[in-house]
Amino acid sequence: MLKNPTSLLLITGTLIGFNFPLGKIAGEANVSPMIWSLLVSFGVCSLILPSLLFRKQLILPRGKTLRYAILSALISFVIPNLLLFSVIPHAGAGYTGLMFALSPVFTLALATLFRLKTPNVLGLVGIAIGLIGAVVVSITRAGSAEAPDLIWIIAAILIPLTLACGNIYRTIDWPEDALPDSLAFWSHSFAIVVFIGLLLSTTGTIPISELAVIPWIAVTQAVVAGLTFPVFFRLQQKGGPVLLSQIGYVAAAVGLITATVILGERYSLFTWGGAGIIAIGIIITIISQKQKV
Repeated sequence: MLKNPTSLLLITGTLIGFNFPLGKIAGEANVSPMIWSLLVSFGVCSLILPSLLFRKQLILPRGKTLRYAILSALISFVIPNLLLFSVIPHAGAGYTGLMFALSPVFTLALATLFRLKTPNVLGLVGIAIGLIGAVVVSITRAGSAEAPDLIWIIAAILIPLTLACGNIYRTIDWPEDALPDSLAFWSHSFAIVVFIGLLLSTTGTIPISELAVIPWIAVTQAVVAGLTFPVFFRLQQKGGPVLLSQIGYVAAAVGLITATVILGERYSLFTWGGAGIIAIGIIITIISQKQKV
């Protein structure tokens, strides 16, 4: 299962979808986005480290691997997570999750620009349909009475753009013979260093006591993150940037459902219609993976 790109796509997207309601709960508990982002990276490193030690694969990164860990941390995790957990309290978990559905389009455009492998015709159709669904959701959300301020809608749109940049970078600079778990560990380790540095420079402290207000939610978030990124990096390695980006469709659907069921967020029938269109895009994408390019 962990070698099949389609399975990796569904598993990774589902796990990421749970970040949205967890992030919403954290925001409502006044946990700062930076602390919550730090928690995500800490959870990844905590769960991967024992495995690396057991397999004797914990090797200090050097050269290209070190560069990869640093840049991947900044482009893929620090900037997107700060945006994500800042936007969620204002735009809602479901809507922010649906912004992930725009990342395949940005990624496809960048992949074409860098002449990387792109999907077959059916795969492109799936991306296009998913985009239509995301546009429908965005329009219905922006026009609702409970619409967030324009600044937060713009910030939400920046999330898939930064994700796309990370998707492309991690492919074109992937170190030869590097292990997915090792890259995930060191990338998030460096992200931890960045978050700690930002916290100390802006607040003079690391307010981890904020997590004590919602301890079990914090533990859940750490575990979800720790389970996500080993499969995330495997999908990056085996599926490439465009397929990886389509976790946004899965995450969007899961985020909308969990935000509705767990948090009681309410969305119009048009928004759910857009989500249904996104689901059709997911199905077409899965079918396209079973065909030869």
